[in-house]
Amino acid sequence: MAVTIKVLDDQQWLAWDRFVLAECPDATFFHRYGWKNVIESVYGQKGHYLYAERDGRIVGILPLVHVKSRLFGNRLISTAFTIGGGVAALDDEAHAALDAEAVRLMESLGADSLELRRPPRPHQGDGWRAQTEIYANFSRPIAATDEECLKQIPRKQRAVVRKAIDARLLVEEHETEPSRFFPLYAFSMRNMGTPVFGRSFFTALMKEFAGSCDCLTVTYQGMAISSVLNFYFRGSVMPYYTGCLPMARDLGANDFMYWRLMRHAHDHGFTIFDFGRSKVGSGPFSFKKNWGFEPDPIRHEFKVRGGGEPAEINPLNPKYRLFIAAWKRLPLPVANRLGPHVVRHIG
Repeated sequence: MAVTIKVLDDQQWLAWDRFVLAECPDATFFHRYGWKNVIESVYGQKGHYLYAERDGRIVGILPLVHVKSRLFGNRLISTAFTIGGGVAALDDEAHAALDAEAVRLMESLGADSLELRRPPRPHQGDGWRAQTEIYANFSRPIAATDEECLKQIPRKQRAVVRKAIDARLLVEEHETEPSRFFPLYAFSMRNMGTPVFGRSFFTALMKEFAGSCDCLTVTYQGMAISSVLNFYFRGSVMPYYTGCLPMARDLGANDFMYWRLMRHAHDHGFTIFDFGRSKVGSGPFSFKKNWGFEPDPIRHEFKVRGGGEPAEINPLNPKYRLFIAAWKRLPLPVANRLGPHVVRHIG
């Protein structure tokens, strides 16, 4: 039977998530329906979640978010506020039909561009522009034992982990709300000159993905010094948002935290450590390479209405240099208050 493209409603979300979790190899955590709830409720940006149906069964999906902003333009993004997206489909017919509908939706909404973040299948031609030089991803299998896991880490970083173990740092696992995570995250983001996601975003995120999301926090002498918020999906653990105090580096708390997360994930049946993306040439990029992870370039794809090149909305664009420098100097309470308003427009 022919494929029909439909817009997701509240009656179909269970079928959508079943497709993501169990039926489509191309689907990722960022295709899950819960992102629509979080993004719409916290940032007010409209989600257009398209699915391809054949004979009453979902055979492809495309989660799109319309981010309309005077600051950064009018864009249709899969999936905004995350690092993944694009068409996840079981066959070429469903893929092509969702692509065509996304282009029609871009035109009908008057959006300037359509952006697919790390699409499972790359496009060739037809006006698509690819971007591969800005971000890379890092992942590898988790070793079975503590000692084997340590041996996976290159010698210099392994020494840092062992030193942290000897320092008797403590780690709190399975935290399901962001009270200790958020202050550390916000502090780190301000220091990098990056607007912060608001506390309400993380509260909504952890509620929406309960059972697939938690925080792990390292403490020293009773003080939280390093924390990471993690996603769990199909055998992989992904440390996604993180933050720390300056003293965490001297104590090796971040290295210790990631090693403990590997062990925690393995003990609960997860076999892949997805270290996530980092900007090429950045400190986090070097940190992950020093852990023995190999970079895998990330592909973003764009189609611009009327043709041309997409807007460069990323920290490497020189026109944002002064903004980043100024943001680093903001008092932390001011950065925390203004950050979510800026993030809402970036997507």
